[in-house]
Formats: sequence, C-alpha cells, structure tokens
Amino acid sequence: MKKIELLSPAGNMEKLKMVFRYGADAAYLGGKFFNLRALAGNFSNEEIIEAVKYAHSLGKKIYVTLNIIAHNNEIEKVADYAKFLESAGVDAVIVADLGVFKVVRDNTNLEINVSTQASNTNWMSVKVWKEMGAKRIILARELSLKEIKQIREKVPDVELEVFIHGAMCMSISGRCLLSNYLTGRDANRGACAQPCRWKYHLVEENRPGEYYPIYEDERGTFIMNSRDLYTIEFLDQILDTGIDSLKIEGRMKGIYYGAMVTKVYREAIDKYYKGEFKYEPKWMEYLNSVSNRKYTKGFYFGNPGPESQNYDSSSYNKTHEIVAKVIKKTRDNKSILEVRSKVSVGEEVEIIKPKGDPIKVIMPEMIKMRKGQEEAKIETANPNLIVKVDLDLEEMDILRKKLPD
Repeated sequence: MKKIELLSPAGNMEKLKMVFRYGADAAYLGGKFFNLRALAGNFSNEEIIEAVKYAHSLGKKIYVTLNIIAHNNEIEKVADYAKFLESAGVDAVIVADLGVFKVVRDNTNLEINVSTQASNTNWMSVKVWKEMGAKRIILARELSLKEIKQIREKVPDVELEVFIHGAMCMSISGRCLLSNYLTGRDANRGACAQPCRWKYHLVEENRPGEYYPIYEDERGTFIMNSRDLYTIEFLDQILDTGIDSLKIEGRMKGIYYGAMVTKVYREAIDKYYKGEFKYEPKWMEYLNSVSNRKYTKGFYFGNPGPESQNYDSSSYNKTHEIVAKVIKKTRDNKSILEVRSKVSVGEEVEIIKPKGDPIKVIMPEMIKMRKGQEEAKIETANPNLIVKVDLDLEEMDILRKKLPD
C-alpha cells in the first residue's frame, strides 16, 4: 500500500528542520519571489539550495511556492527563477496562475503542483490540469469528503492533496480583495493584512442601526473570522478517499506549532497504516496546546455553519508555550538550550520529543553560556539566552510549560 505523504510548512530553515525531525515527509516553502507569504521569513536562493540538500539527505522532499496571481511585469521573470529552482533540485513547484504554469512547463522539467488558489472544486477541472501536465492538484478547501472521493474516482491518475490543519480563509480558496481595498496590501501577492480578522459593525441598508443577534451585539462582531481547520478526529476518513498528500497550513507559525502539529498527524497516520487508527483525546489536547483560533471541521462534512466562525474574538488560544529548544547534546549527556520564554529553576516543564507523550520534569540548575563557555549559574533565564542543564536530551527536543488557566 502506497503510504500517504505528510506535508508540513517551513517559513525558514529552523522550521524546516523541526518539521522533518517531528515526522514530515515533505515541506513546502517560499523563496523571495512569487509566493503568497511575503511576510514569512522565506528562503534566499542559497537557502533553497541548502534546504534541498538537507531534505534529500533525509530522503524527504521540498516543494517551492510560485503561487502568486502574476501581472505582466512579473510573468517575464518567472522563467529564470523556475530554471534556478530546477537547478537547485526542488521536487516540485506550487503554481496557481495559468500563465505561470505555462512558463514553468515550457522552460523546465519541473514537476508542477497546482495550488489551492486555483480553486479546483470539480473533477473536470482536475482532469484538465492533469492533461496540461500537472503532477498534483491541491484541492480547494471548499470540498466535502464525498466530493473528494468522487474526484479521486473520476481522475485516478493524478496526485491529489488536501489541507488537514491550520488557518482557514473566509474567501473561496483565498481569492479575497478585502486587504487590497482596505489597506492597499494585495492578498494574492503575498501581503494580506487579514482584515477578515478585524472587528466590524454589521448594518443592513434597509434596517440601519439594527443588530443581528446571532452575530453581533453593541460591541460589534468578527463575522468573517473563521476558526482554524482540524481533522484529527476523522483523519481515517480522509485517508480512505485515496488522496496522496495531507497538508498542514502555517508557514508563519512558530517552531512549536510546526513540531507539535506534525507530530500529532504523524502518529495518527502511522496508526492508520498499522490498522490501529482510533481517535485519541490526547491528540486534541496536543493541538489545543498550540496557537489556534478554536477549531472547525471545515467543509469535510458539508458547508459549515455559524459554529465554524469566531464572532466574539479574533484572539488566539493555546494551553502551553515553548520554553526552550535543545540545540546541542554534550559529551557528558547534558543539554545546551536556546531559551524562548522566561523560565526559572524549580518550574515544572514538559519535554516534547518526536515520538511518545510529554515527559514532565522540574527545571534543573541552569548555567548561562557565552561563546561556548560556562559563565555563571542563574535562577531565571530570559528569552535568547543559551543555558546548559543536566538533562539527557536530543537536539531539537522541545521544552514547554503550561500557561495559567
């Protein structure tokens, strides 16, 4: 049985290494040009070459986004960039624009994955893209399990990819102009200001001053603010449709998000292929520990209703925060940590590894490091400090702590 691909986001090299460590089979990233996350760290040409070499050394893949909706002055520049990506050895590019697709196809032998921005919601459009040379279609988020299965049956000879976790756009497959009109930042050119997350007053023209009780009170409403997608409870049903790749959204999220979400879905996928899949409540606890806007099942069981929106807030929720990342294991089996959140000796923290449940420990004595040398014992470490602790951990293990209720 061909095993499905778990595809995780990588906003920079650190995130790339973390998602691979925690179980991703492939990662998608953006270069400095032509991608829809202009505000992410993104990768220089040299970093893309490094990322590809690193991924391939692990037997994993790299996909690069070329998914802007291009204008005339950009289309002529696409060919040279695509040729560079081919020379760098990337495994595929992600394309939304038909013109960009043709330029890449005519000038390189790169495999092309068609972006969710292309809004493929039916089997005929999938078939047409396949006939034009697409290797994979990333289906629109606005599809049910039944529709995905029908597409798979109608077009069995093309790879299909779906989103399984992360932020949801209130517009069909991200085709939104709110940001353009309200801030001058183009959503389809990587600079969306996310005005769908702002607070509004909803006033219908013929009934000025009236509030809509489901959505709004005198304080206003976040009517366009979608909850985040999650699928862990019914992941087996997605796998049963016969798709080829499961995609996690979040190139702009932190390393704890990428690691933990990847870890959860990796464990669930592995259990599925062992014939042991059964939803475990701890998975939801892990997903609630990372930054989220509460969760929705999206369109997988039909069109979502009001329960999929956050009408009262656009704030993020999480139960835990990252304390530190292990950057080195010493010869005497101690660990060098890069501190990310304030932590003190004697605090209870949890160790997160790629496999297994969190391990609770009491934060031991910390020795501040400077230029590789021990400097002084400290009781409290603030972000960006490097400290040595008497814990036998592995590189890229994570320490986290529970936030107050």
